[in-house]
Amino acid sequence: GVTSMDDFLEEFFPAVYRQKKHAHENNYCKYDNQGLAAFTSSLYIAGLVASLIASPITRKYGRRASIIGGGISFLIGSALNASAVNLAMLILGRVMLGIGIGFGNQ
Repeated sequence: GVTSMDDFLEEFFPAVYRQKKHAHENNYCKYDNQGLAAFTSSLYIAGLVASLIASPITRKYGRRASIIGGGISFLIGSALNASAVNLAMLILGRVMLGIGIGFGNQ
């Protein structure tokens, strides 16, 4: 949802914003950008990797430690995304959110 908001695109993805304003075809023409794809997929990839890493950590330290670690990671990711000023901060925040989700699923 946020990736289609004009204010968000104008701030972090100006090329996509310009394409969106001029494209009259479909959404694939408007949102064709590697940075936007990296922003979107970074959460899911980090969640997948964190789920695989979280399993041995949960076995060794218990579910409570795993869930607390995931919660802390999620809070850090939320703070990074809320205060992001560039694409690198956005992607790092999404990765931290993905790690939090991956650990929280344990």
